[in-house]
Amino acid sequence: MPGVLGRPRGLLRLAARAPIWLYRLHAGWLLGDRFLMLEHIGRRSARRRWVVLEVVKHDPASDSYFVVSAWGVKADWLQNLRRTPEAVLRVGRRVLEVRGEEIGIDEAAAAINDYSRRYPLAFRELARLFLGEALAPGGASSRRLAERMPVVVLRPC
Repeated sequence: MPGVLGRPRGLLRLAARAPIWLYRLHAGWLLGDRFLMLEHIGRRSARRRWVVLEVVKHDPASDSYFVVSAWGVKADWLQNLRRTPEAVLRVGRRVLEVRGEEIGIDEAAAAINDYSRRYPLAFRELARLFLGEALAPGGASSRRLAERMPVVVLRPC
C-alpha cells in the first residue's frame, strides 16, 4: 500500500531525484553512508534506471544494505528489482554489484526498529509524511511501518 502521499509528482519528484545528480557528478560521497544510489534495470524498457534511497541498516559483516520502499509496493525501483534483482549500488565512494531481495516482516521490523533507535526524529517525520500518523520510535511502530512499506536487502554478488 503506498504512503499517504502516493507516488511523487511535480516538485516532490524533482526533489526526490535531485540527489541522483550528486552521484552522477561523482559527489555522492557528500551524502555519506546514510544514502545510496541504486542503478537497476527497467522492467518494461530494459534500460538503466536510478534511484537514491535512504539506508535503513548496513550490516558490515555481510556488507548488505537494507532500504525501504516508502512509496509502497508500486514503487518503480521495487517492481524493477522484482523482475531483475541484479543491480549496482553506490554509497559514499564505493560501488558494489548487488542482488536485491525483499525480506519478511519480522526481519524488516527489526531493521526499521534499529533505524528508529538511531534516528528517532527522522523516524517520526517519515512515519508522519508517509503514513499520516505520528508514531513513536520502537517495536510496535517499526512493525507497523514494515507491514506497509516493503524492505529490501541489497547483498553483494
